Amino acid sequence: MAEIIHITDINAPELDVYARLTEAQLRNRLEPEKGIFIAESPKVINLALSVGYEPVSMLTIQRHIDGQAGELLGKCGNIPVFTAESELLEQLTGFRLTRGVLCAMRRPKLPEAEEICQNAARIAVLENIADSTNVGAIFRSAAALGVDGVLVTPSCCDPLCRRAVRVSMGTVFQIPWTYIGSEASQWPEEGIARLHAMGFKTAAMALSDDSVSIDDPKLHAEERLAIVLGTEGDGLSEKTIAACDYTVRIPMQHNVDSLNVAAASAVAFWELRKN
Repeated sequence: MAEIIHITDINAPELDVYARLTEAQLRNRLEPEKGIFIAESPKVINLALSVGYEPVSMLTIQRHIDGQAGELLGKCGNIPVFTAESELLEQLTGFRLTRGVLCAMRRPKLPEAEEICQNAARIAVLENIADSTNVGAIFRSAAALGVDGVLVTPSCCDPLCRRAVRVSMGTVFQIPWTYIGSEASQWPEEGIARLHAMGFKTAAMALSDDSVSIDDPKLHAEERLAIVLGTEGDGLSEKTIAACDYTVRIPMQHNVDSLNVAAASAVAFWELRKN
């Protein structure tokens, strides 16, 4: 049974996870088995619980104890549930809890890239994408449009940061993902070599004079394809483009040069899906 704790002091150390720890401190990379992430909204928390993520504590607006948070409490076991009126929680967190509930959860032990890719036909690779909204949106598109897994480079935004999780609508819990390499220096040379060793052809989404259109039959004929997407603004690095088997463009009209990376990912996942 969950332990309901009414907040009287927003500076209490047990609330640090919701207010005073940075994303890097939550990840706790030196001791990843102690790492925490924050899931936001009943729907997202339910998805995490349904696939086995372990809750540590919960923070909720008081009126939701018998409302939106009520169903969750029965699934979370004997964890502390911190509660107060919305104004006090906004003062604590620094933002308005529009969905009413936050849950601190244990980070899972991530598999190796080879395990993610073992039976995959289509995977996405995210190179150094810094914006958490874009990362969350890409995961949502990947889950919806048949991508089998996602690999992220070491310098990419953490897919389990609060905003990425929320924008993904919890699909980050449903689609397999992991890092490809543990150091930034391992990408692109070592990372792309690993993809090739696993039998993938690599498709760099980039504007280039020698690019092929996304509807090129050769792309659709590939049994295993890794769709590589680059950071906002600069796109993929020249080294990455040079190391990939294909450079792929989405045809544009009205002198538009490119799409936002999240929008481009949805087009690419749909067009290059394995039928």
